Amino acid sequence: MTIAPTETIAAIHNTPHQLVFEFAGAGSLALYWLHSVPGSSRTVLEATDRYAAASLADLIGHTPKTFVSTETARAMAEAAYSRAMRLTDGATPCLGVACTATIATDRAKRGSHRCSVAVYDGTMVRTFDLILAKGARDRAGEERLISLVIVRAIASACGVAAPDLALQPSETLEVQESLHADPLTLLLRGDVACVFVGIDGRAYLEGTPPVALLSGSFNPLHAGHEQLAQAAATLLGAPVTFELPVLNADKPPLGYAELKRRLDQFRGRYPVVLSRAPLFVQKASLFPGCTFVIGYDTAIRIIDPRYYDGALERDAAFAAIAAQGCSFLVAGRVKDGVFRTLADIRLPSSLHPLFRELPERLFRVDLSSTAIRNAYGL
Repeated sequence: MTIAPTETIAAIHNTPHQLVFEFAGAGSLALYWLHSVPGSSRTVLEATDRYAAASLADLIGHTPKTFVSTETARAMAEAAYSRAMRLTDGATPCLGVACTATIATDRAKRGSHRCSVAVYDGTMVRTFDLILAKGARDRAGEERLISLVIVRAIASACGVAAPDLALQPSETLEVQESLHADPLTLLLRGDVACVFVGIDGRAYLEGTPPVALLSGSFNPLHAGHEQLAQAAATLLGAPVTFELPVLNADKPPLGYAELKRRLDQFRGRYPVVLSRAPLFVQKASLFPGCTFVIGYDTAIRIIDPRYYDGALERDAAFAAIAAQGCSFLVAGRVKDGVFRTLADIRLPSSLHPLFRELPERLFRVDLSSTAIRNAYGL
């Protein structure tokens, strides 16, 4: 019997939730059910059958110790959630839904028939681990039961009633809930001020405070950025961390999809700090004692009183930066055909102690993100 739990699925379609579904070993019937009830285009963004081991490993970024486990289902659901957020840019409530299972096939299996299902909404992950009564159902029957568990998981995340499973007395379903906030979602919502992203691309709410920061939009990240960071690190004798603010004083805020696109440039290469601090006075408050690596044109802009409603407000901002123990390292840049450096800037005397020049012998790259975008039509 493969009749869909129509009322439950219709109720799911009537919620604003949109989902990406990743499954391995079982779960295709759940996808069929979702599509068999009118309104699935409001709910299903994408679904992928991760039947090959390499496909599942590609999804979660590593080969799991056990393919059918709570941990693997969670990792799949988190990857699915990130994909859903990319596809919607976070405009609607998103779910990452995952199932990994081993069920009856055309050969005898020594282990248990079981599944692990997970659903993640960016704040909480719910897991459903089912041990089936081996031999009580054929493959189609086991597929149906596991698909009912998947629908139940989606329903629980959408806040609608779930279908009955009609388990055998020997079958067990373990349901767990745990808080697991997505750092990028929290940052974009304004719940946190900064997020640390490792070289592996994973985001964390805590990390090692940076000693020096090279802030930018990195659209795109290019050799000039990398060489500037290396030259500044040589002069300072400390690593320079890239900082990508999601808010910008002169540009629209970054959405989830664009943020992930820019972060992908750093994966496997450099760690990144994300922040909601478009202004250096805000960055100083977040990262006390930090050296900010900037270019000539940025230095010109940040000392201009027009950006502060006057010289008094500017001086107050730099006093706050100084109070946090922060300073600036200024790299030269070609301007109007001439290589300009800190020496060409008329700094107010009160600001001199906060600025230091990065010598041309250590860094000179006549390259800009704008020029690259124009050259490649980006």
